[in-house]
Amino acid sequence: MQVTRTTISETEVNLEIVLEAAELQKMKTHVLTHFRSRVKLAGFRQGKAPLEIVEKNVDQSLLQTEFLEEAIQTFYVRALDQEKIRPVDRPEVNIRKFVPFTTLEFVVNVTVVGDIKLPDYKKIKQQKPSVKAAAKDVEEVIAGLQKRLAEKKDVERAAVSGDQVWIDFNGVDAKGQPVKGADGKDYPLALGSNTFIPGFEDNVIGMSAGEEKTFTLTFPKEYGVRALANKKVTFTVNVTKVQEVIEPKVDDAFAAQAGPFKTVTELKADIKRQVEQERQYESDRNFEAELLREIASQSTVPLPESLIEDQIESSLKELKQNLVYRGQTFPEFLEAEGKTEEEYRAEIMRPQAIERLTASLVLAEIADSEGISVTPEELEIRMQLLKGQYQDKAMQAELEKPETRRDIANRMLTEKTIQKLAEYATSE
Repeated sequence: MQVTRTTISETEVNLEIVLEAAELQKMKTHVLTHFRSRVKLAGFRQGKAPLEIVEKNVDQSLLQTEFLEEAIQTFYVRALDQEKIRPVDRPEVNIRKFVPFTTLEFVVNVTVVGDIKLPDYKKIKQQKPSVKAAAKDVEEVIAGLQKRLAEKKDVERAAVSGDQVWIDFNGVDAKGQPVKGADGKDYPLALGSNTFIPGFEDNVIGMSAGEEKTFTLTFPKEYGVRALANKKVTFTVNVTKVQEVIEPKVDDAFAAQAGPFKTVTELKADIKRQVEQERQYESDRNFEAELLREIASQSTVPLPESLIEDQIESSLKELKQNLVYRGQTFPEFLEAEGKTEEEYRAEIMRPQAIERLTASLVLAEIADSEGISVTPEELEIRMQLLKGQYQDKAMQAELEKPETRRDIANRMLTEKTIQKLAEYATSE
């Protein structure tokens, strides 16, 4: 096989592939073996007829068609391996010359990932932070446990800060039109929690069960839902129940109620350990993400436009699925963001797609450079651990799929590569 490579651009390559007669004869034999199992010939058992007889008894047009498909696919893949090319789309193939089974020349135009240029990533250093849980962190968890284990008693009086009130509420704009996301029914509101916008809880304090109140508030300028930011909304609130919240005393009995602890000291020690574990895990992930961003920012990764668009479409599909779970439509999401779909794709999704693709390809390049791989034994151990973790039949079936195994293997390869980068970054 002779391959002539012509670089059209950073992300487009042209390959001229010329095959020798001996290679084509081997391919012809290979294709005829496929036909032998499908052709019934008198005097021969199914699949046992000599190939020269099979050739004389099959449709020659069909034989040549399958031969071309098999030959082009096989030698195209070999050419990619030989030239170390990473295609990102289906190739455009043109047959230049074909003499059945003796001569085949074809040209392939393929979109590729351009040459990736990495920095000297072994010299990129970054301090890996360690975290500790302070006394106030433990006390915050204790306070949360007190609220969760608190006794709630119905009272016939006006609500005060610290109570829990059950409310029905709705909000309308200046034209009297309902405001999406500004309503609720049978909602338990902890007064003093500041879970609602400023001013809302202040207006509810002093209300009693069965009382209704209407008031107007302005949403904060930096409110998360842009459609509501700095918007005036008139709320009507009905209080259906007022409950006094009686928090338990923090003593050994409280510790036993909170978990398998004999003393408050044991409870606090366990909370401290868990808080530190969670924060260390989060800190490690942030460390790895920042390290990868730094390496990727110093790398050169030419990305084909088609690859970027594919990533955007994939992310968009995932976003829409998540919105369905949240009970929100995509147009409603865009309205809340204050953007058109075109603006959201260009301003938000495109930079995210480029960042994600760059990081992924940089990691793959480093894994290849470092000779990092996932052995079959390592993958099998991970699969068995996952099967033990997920017992339902649907998940078990999902884990058996080849594409799931590939995804998990790729995830493991990413983990091992990031671990290696972390070792370089923190070494002296």
